[in-house]
Amino acid sequence: MIYLISGSTHAGKTLWAQRLMEKRGWPYLSIDHVKMGLIRAGLCPLSPESSDEVMTSFLWPVVREMVKTAAENGQNLIVEGCYIPFGWRNAFPKSYAEQIRALWLIFSREYIINQFQEILAHANDIEHRVKDTCTQEKLLQDNEKLLAGCQAYGCPYLLIKRHYPSSISELEELLC
Repeated sequence: MIYLISGSTHAGKTLWAQRLMEKRGWPYLSIDHVKMGLIRAGLCPLSPESSDEVMTSFLWPVVREMVKTAAENGQNLIVEGCYIPFGWRNAFPKSYAEQIRALWLIFSREYIINQFQEILAHANDIEHRVKDTCTQEKLLQDNEKLLAGCQAYGCPYLLIKRHYPSSISELEELLC
């Protein structure tokens, strides 16, 4: 089984991937690690300031082929990052797609407005952010765009409304 976990910045993608890895014993791949490896090695035209659309168009083909390789070999894998396109399923033959589950983590507008400082307080729970440029307005825009994209493409999502999930079981139910 392969899990794809996406969503906006600060939504907890890395946190949940880490928790799933610890519980299941599966490897996980951070698309941000792939991105920074390629950038730092000088192997791509990207920079950390490149837009999400540019990042996705460059990184998704690489990640897609890694996911295909895992599927072909019957290997479990957790992939997390914001560079997974809503139309991800179209990139795989049916036999591959049957082995893949995807989930977007999305904050509701109300959650962002009421819990913005709490969201920022957890920004470094798993990884250290050298420069955190997250603003409430940007987070509102990103999450509205993600919700609309998930609804338009029929992608499964967890809409975080009042409380951030504290148990991995809710996430696993949505992935299974």
